Amino acid sequence: MKHLVTGGSGFLGNLIARRLSQRGEEVKILDIWEDPTRPQDIEYINCDIRDRQGVAAAMKGVDIVHHNVALVPLTKSGNKFWEVNVEGSRIAAEEAAKAGVSSFIHMSSSALFGDPKCPITNDTQPQPVEIYGRAKLAGELAVREVCDRQGLPLIVIRPRTILGEGRLGIFQILFEWIQEGRNVYVIGDGNIKFQFIHALDLMDAYLLALDLGKPGIYNVGSDRFGTLREGLENLISYAGTDSQVKSLPTTLTIGTLRLLDIVGLSPLAPWHYLTYHKEFYFDVEPLLNLGWQPKYSNDDMFQESYDWFQKNYDKIQAEKAGSAHRKPVKEKILWLLKQLS
Repeated sequence: MKHLVTGGSGFLGNLIARRLSQRGEEVKILDIWEDPTRPQDIEYINCDIRDRQGVAAAMKGVDIVHHNVALVPLTKSGNKFWEVNVEGSRIAAEEAAKAGVSSFIHMSSSALFGDPKCPITNDTQPQPVEIYGRAKLAGELAVREVCDRQGLPLIVIRPRTILGEGRLGIFQILFEWIQEGRNVYVIGDGNIKFQFIHALDLMDAYLLALDLGKPGIYNVGSDRFGTLREGLENLISYAGTDSQVKSLPTTLTIGTLRLLDIVGLSPLAPWHYLTYHKEFYFDVEPLLNLGWQPKYSNDDMFQESYDWFQKNYDKIQAEKAGSAHRKPVKEKILWLLKQLS
């Protein structure tokens, strides 16, 4: 089988491409940044997802398209969220249909649910609360409209927040503060059930859906998790540092973070500060019934990710990866809070 992974140099696209290649599949990736560690048996195509002609050329001879291109919340991309996450997704689906591919797999996001009643099921109506979530929802709907119209089988994967080796982004700040014994913060009391997903468990669910060839929506999160405060306190205990979990007043904190975001002084995006204090978890029973067997609890994945961060700390500081989820984040105004912690 021939596979095209769009966004194949990013955190998730890279994992998908490598897993497919390890299974003996023929894989090529499409991205605007080339990962220098890319295995040589995976072909790299330098192309922007908005370049319809380039995307069409990349689709030739492909059996399955894995669409992962997306600007993530950390990029704070404004109108470009719509250009890339919506129109780019539409272009990918349209050109895949024209090329006669047999299946289209779309990587969506839990951000399209915003502030949901939990547990989230396939019957839960998406209600995004910020620009990234609205763009991801519009992108998913655009892909679905094209696939329905063209009779192209569609699999949609909606992961919870992802952890695992190599996952940085906003977690780099958390791990660094804990490593240094600084206090870490929750908005409100943090006693809300909060689910994550390990990248490897996500890949297992992803490949299960692929192998079953069963179109539909797959919500993916750990089956073992507690509250956000518990997760952070357990990680601090594991790290053995003097960090403590401190609560911040909800209304004042969100208002302050919103203002700092507007003036460009905070690394946090609206998706972070508008949902960090809200209960958020998927019902994963449908996946378990299909035979999916996740290996990682919230605590397991936090510990593994923290260990990887510590082991690779020097390399991380020197690295300039092209993917927002694979490189360090500037603390900006949070540096001041860090000094006070």
